Amino acid sequence: MENNQNDFHVSFFKPVTNKARRNRNMIIWLVAIWATAVFGFQILLRVVGEPVPEPSYESFVSVWDQIEGGEPGRSDLKTFGHSVLGVLGKVYIQQDYKEALANSFTWSVFQMAEEEELAMLEKLLADFRDKTETSDGILDPEYIMARDALESKVAGMLDVADEDPRRLVIPFMLAKGDPGQLAASDLEMTETAMELYLIHNRSFLTDTRFLGFPFHYFYSAVFLLILFIGLCWAYCVITDRREAQDQALGVEY
Repeated sequence: MENNQNDFHVSFFKPVTNKARRNRNMIIWLVAIWATAVFGFQILLRVVGEPVPEPSYESFVSVWDQIEGGEPGRSDLKTFGHSVLGVLGKVYIQQDYKEALANSFTWSVFQMAEEEELAMLEKLLADFRDKTETSDGILDPEYIMARDALESKVAGMLDVADEDPRRLVIPFMLAKGDPGQLAASDLEMTETAMELYLIHNRSFLTDTRFLGFPFHYFYSAVFLLILFIGLCWAYCVITDRREAQDQALGVEY
């Protein structure tokens, strides 16, 4: 008796019919288009991009020798604290970097405070920490008052504008940080974090804006999604047309 156990075996890589072969080739072409659009663009970003520092990093570099050498002036500490705040205001920072930056920021603020400012600063920080622990929540009027007072004081010392969103993190970083002597490990991690978070690869692909978005963001977040849906649609349309053509020609498989 003839063995028919392999009659229904289907292999994508070794199609046995012309229809299956055409379907395989079409899928390979569509996947190749998708892979080129995704990975090719990322490679292009790497090739044409050049590292460009943010202004905060340039300010940081201008005073880093004085900070690291242990002989910073008030203006150096002010510039240092302001530039570190430029990183602390970002959405995501690795936890160990955030701790080091918080210590560096808090240290710089207390070091630059003059004698009459220091007592006020210590009182405001102690009051905010106390209200953080004892208040019923972030809507507690006393908590809000303590937070705003500390924020306003330090923002004034660093010349942080009222509309600058970075000022919102000031009281929380001060509460997290240590105003005492800055450890060598904190200095080292601060230098690494500043370079990591304030130097970015930029090119015409990142600087050009399209429909209100940076082009690389629009391409990755919007266009690639549309492309994927379009390739799926193309697969269905082409398959339907081939089926109709085969039926019209009376092709059987």
